[in-house]
Amino acid sequence: QVQLVESGGGLVQAGGSLRLSCAASGRTFSRSTMGWFRQAPGKEREFVAAISWSVSQTRYADSVKGRFTISRDNTKDTVYLQMDGLKPEDTAVYYCAVDRSWYRAASSLASDYDYWGQGTQVTVSA
Repeated sequence: QVQLVESGGGLVQAGGSLRLSCAASGRTFSRSTMGWFRQAPGKEREFVAAISWSVSQTRYADSVKGRFTISRDNTKDTVYLQMDGLKPEDTAVYYCAVDRSWYRAASSLASDYDYWGQGTQVTVSA
């Protein structure tokens, strides 16, 4: 059974940093795209960042470009999201997601991902 477990969320002041982690288990995902999405209260889930299986391709939402960095450790089936320069508008529940297919490009579409974590809350105070 595939399981994705996020950690690292919390409360931080504007301008601060957090590092999210998502550990996958149940099968290996070293050949799969991994990504992060977020959902703020009253809003739809939106794409944040994605990284291809080979780490050669990354993709970011314009709203986080230059502030967030996605990375992965294929030996641990874990994806990370380093968030710097946090803003109150970054407040949301952050979800990691994994594509069950192999060797696909990093995608910003939620429909391209098959497995989802339970989410971790990130709150940025002004």
